[in-house]
Amino acid sequence: MNDSVAGYLRGRARWRLDRVQRNDGAWNARCALALLDAAAYAQALPEDDPLILALEDAGCFGPHGLGDFEPVEAVAKLIDFWSEGEPWELLTAIPPVARGDAVRR
Repeated sequence: MNDSVAGYLRGRARWRLDRVQRNDGAWNARCALALLDAAAYAQALPEDDPLILALEDAGCFGPHGLGDFEPVEAVAKLIDFWSEGEPWELLTAIPPVARGDAVRR
């Protein structure tokens, strides 16, 4: 599961790096770096880490936790606009958003 989360985050970081926007003040680069940092962090977590288990409990891996990391739209937006904060903060923010319990930051 951690491989799936890390792969998703790396993919979104690549998407950010490929974006060309005039005068973005390096915002896309900051987002990409934050996501790459979070991907490396997630990759290093054991499968039974509470952060990974919380993602599973929130339904981020499909029915019964048997699929790849597939965020709902609100989580995808949270990830796509993540530009600062510690990697664990992103992983902690995902489950409540996935359950619809919180507004993304």
